[in-house]
Amino acid sequence: MKAIEISTTGGVEVLVYKDLPIPVVQADNMLVRNHAIGVNFTDLYHRSGLYPLQLPGIIGREAAGVVDAVGENVTRFKVGDRVAWVGPEAYAEYTAVDPKIAVKLPDTVTFTTGASAMVQGLTAWTFVRDAYTVKPGDFVLVHAAAGGMGLLLCQMVRHLGGRVIGTVSTAEKAKHALQAGAEHVINYTTDDVVTNVKRITDGLGVHVVYDGVGASTFDISLASARRLGTVISFGNASGVVPPFTISRLTEKNLRLMRPTLLNYLTTREESEHWTGELMDLILDGKVKFEIYKIYKLSDAAQAHLDLASRKTFGKLLLEP
Repeated sequence: MKAIEISTTGGVEVLVYKDLPIPVVQADNMLVRNHAIGVNFTDLYHRSGLYPLQLPGIIGREAAGVVDAVGENVTRFKVGDRVAWVGPEAYAEYTAVDPKIAVKLPDTVTFTTGASAMVQGLTAWTFVRDAYTVKPGDFVLVHAAAGGMGLLLCQMVRHLGGRVIGTVSTAEKAKHALQAGAEHVINYTTDDVVTNVKRITDGLGVHVVYDGVGASTFDISLASARRLGTVISFGNASGVVPPFTISRLTEKNLRLMRPTLLNYLTTREESEHWTGELMDLILDGKVKFEIYKIYKLSDAAQAHLDLASRKTFGKLLLEP
């Protein structure tokens, strides 16, 4: 099979498109032939070495495709099932998948939607339902509101009755965020985010901040949250948040959380709960996935460069 393997960390030059053996099916897993593969910032962090990965290894964390073979202990899936899954080694034509973190795709859900949904969709939904439970009327600040995660957070917060304030870098991205459900959009290249958040919220600040940008927005996030507010930090698009004095949180009794998706999917019951709710949202038309571009698997390096440029909006996918 064709796959993208890295043997050392670094820039996009370490992404090697090569022939590798098709994985051998074990008793407790299943072999999936991938039809669409999601591209996420996590992939860039694995490639760069920010998040350690056993090397050499295939990168990627989500895909959708068709079950090609099942192990003897697998009972929930059968050969021919259309599935989406989250887990390691996604940048490949075939992946050995843990059934616990896979979901059957309804006939009306495409592979591109399935591959778009698993990492960012599940992350966004668990963040608005568990990391912080968004309630009707809550003011919610979403950084990078036109990115893949940002557009999903806008839709989900709106669905739950929250009021989204999104930050973006261009007028074009502002349009996408507004279409996804943002009530207010702040262009951080021309306007001061904290000043505008205070103006919109009558000086109080927001109930929760979702910050996937990291170093460049962390102080803005703390300043934008209201007394008893919450800051959810989950990404490093601009760099890792540097160490800070925890007593900074006492000024407004802030809550700070650094959640990760896989800790919401540690059991089969948890996985079925969250994937089931997400599929319901998709089938009901409450959440839609905007696809920026579909690249050939062999063009994974370009996909990484485009995502890192922060000029894209919506979801980037690879096609084997």
